[in-house]
Amino acid sequence: MKTQTVGEYNEVISLCKELFKKKTLDYGTAWRILRLPSITDQIFIKAQRIRSIQEKGNQKVNDPIADEFIGIINYCIIALIQLSLQEDDRLELPYEELEPLYDRWVDLTRGLLENKNHDYGEAWRDMRVSSMTDIILMKLYRVKQIEDNQGKTIVSEGIEANYQDMINYAVFCLIKLKSNV
Repeated sequence: MKTQTVGEYNEVISLCKELFKKKTLDYGTAWRILRLPSITDQIFIKAQRIRSIQEKGNQKVNDPIADEFIGIINYCIIALIQLSLQEDDRLELPYEELEPLYDRWVDLTRGLLENKNHDYGEAWRDMRVSSMTDIILMKLYRVKQIEDNQGKTIVSEGIEANYQDMINYAVFCLIKLKSNV
């Protein structure tokens, strides 16, 4: 089971990374201008759209829900990269410099998934995509609160862990959506 999950995870991430690469080559790193709360809000918009479509049962814009989950994953990785580059004020970074940062955060996040999957016994496989969407939204509200508190927490995980959890839940959603096709 573990090997299956890691294989499915890697397949999803490969798709996300390829899109990230193409967009970086098309647009450069214009996202570097965004402050962390703005990236959080971009993720929120995507998660809110997914939930809205789930609740209404239809959509008027034909962009697939799967694309929104890919956007959540890539924006979370962008946020983690921004955190890594806080001392670097360059707006434009070459893809060759970004790729190892992207891979580092994917590796750390996949490691977190493997540890949690071990402890929870792949419970996500029995969850609904709508429930995981709600969890992503909850994590976003947590991140917003931490950002509003200037990053200070008393006992809670920090922003990084919440972004990583959102990545993992979005990957789970994409795996489940693919298996339902």
